[in-house]
Amino acid sequence: MSSARTLVLWDIDHTLVSIDGIGKDIYAEAFRLVTGQPMERVAAMAGRTDWAITVETLRMHGVEVSDRLLDSFGVALAEAFVVHEAAISGRGRVLAGVREVLDVLAGRADVIQSVLTGNMEPLAIGKLRAFGLEHFVDFEVGAYGMDHEDRAVLVGMAQKRAAQKYGESFTTHNTVLVGDTPNDILAGHLGGARVVAVATGSSDVRALKEAGADLVLEDLTDTDAVVRAVLVAADG
Repeated sequence: MSSARTLVLWDIDHTLVSIDGIGKDIYAEAFRLVTGQPMERVAAMAGRTDWAITVETLRMHGVEVSDRLLDSFGVALAEAFVVHEAAISGRGRVLAGVREVLDVLAGRADVIQSVLTGNMEPLAIGKLRAFGLEHFVDFEVGAYGMDHEDRAVLVGMAQKRAAQKYGESFTTHNTVLVGDTPNDILAGHLGGARVVAVATGSSDVRALKEAGADLVLEDLTDTDAVVRAVLVAADG
């Protein structure tokens, strides 16, 4: 294994936690705040960035998208999240094995944990904080859903932020993205990371293997197996 530390980038929704339904509620509230009209439907959300979801949702309603409107929608999303944040821990859950895996990896000197998520930063932090998971990851070196529309670009952003903070180089050989969708796999490979996929979302093991994940797990319940998978993926 390389002497450089391994940068582990976690997807959040359906990889670490599940808060089904609340995401759409947050978008509906933000949409109402920004446009003054009700949201009739929301764009597909799985494996996508808040930027991409926002742009498509606005266009689906015939709203012209500008940089200023995107900025306003981001602010509204954060405000709407605060409204719904108290309900997250009650309506949502931490997925099986997650806390144990995060704890073990956080205790390793050769691992840096952060997030690569479609959620904008305040939502990402809030979701993990709702379940007491926030202290396991370094949010400063993560990449988020309003950083760029293209999820693959986020990988390089996280690597650059980690390099600047820790003074080490992070490449395909020591960056591992853990996610639950084919979009995560595509983003990881295009962006310069190896991918461990978990079948805890809407995609099963077969679909994740066909999408090209380096390693696929049913879930995160076997702590030792998950840690090995992450380190083997990094070792290549």
